[in-house]
Amino acid sequence: MLLEILATAAAEGEEIKNAFGFWEALEQGGAVAYATVIILAIMSFGSFFILFTKFFEQAKIMRQYKKLRGSFWRASSLKEGATKLEKDSAWRQIVDDGIVAEEQHQRMTDSLEAHDWLHGSLSRSEDTINAKLASGLPFLATVGATSPFIGLFGTVVGIYRALINIGIAGSASIDKVAGPVGEALIMTALGLLVAVPAVLAYNYLQARNKRIAEMLHGFSTDVLAYISSDGKVKPVVATAAPAKATSAAKPVPAKAGAPGTSTTTPPTKR
Repeated sequence: MLLEILATAAAEGEEIKNAFGFWEALEQGGAVAYATVIILAIMSFGSFFILFTKFFEQAKIMRQYKKLRGSFWRASSLKEGATKLEKDSAWRQIVDDGIVAEEQHQRMTDSLEAHDWLHGSLSRSEDTINAKLASGLPFLATVGATSPFIGLFGTVVGIYRALINIGIAGSASIDKVAGPVGEALIMTALGLLVAVPAVLAYNYLQARNKRIAEMLHGFSTDVLAYISSDGKVKPVVATAAPAKATSAAKPVPAKAGAPGTSTTTPPTKR
């Protein structure tokens, strides 16, 4: 008898749990709830996709920069150094644009200074690379700004349904409002769950892009100086640190009677 009572209570508890589950709340919300969840899911997937793709893209550029510092500037010319860089890389693009700008200036008949022409060409190259790195970040900003309001829309619809149920039943019993209120809280939580990672990813990727922009500007300045000086000005390539000089040997006191030394003896008393 006791086992039957416990089994019945467990079955009733399972039915109550299923009645107020996540999917049950969506079914009660209807098309509005499903549409809200689908939109938030697409936003969340897009945010994580952009986060990982941009992270690996930035990591690749930084890794290439560390390699070129030791190999590129040891080349005898820019064209030879360009062959040591990976094709379709940001650094190769800056070098190629610099070489093209130098060749174009030699064919110009105007009195435009070479420095101004080369500086403008390399600046355009930097802007193109930075714009490519920044692609996708507006989507993260949009998700971070709008997803809480999309969740809030689902919340408003759930509260509205709860008020309708209260008006129809004539009383605010828990069984009438639990479903719509639960749906409203779920929508609020989903909106925040999508917004927070998007904002964090945007700030993180934006900070790394600023660091890469500084590296690109520095490299572009070095290329400009190299071209303007006909290869005479270029960064100092890091080499192995010279061995530390050994400490000087301490002077050894000369022994008494040794050649080249003089000794004094105290006077003897008479």
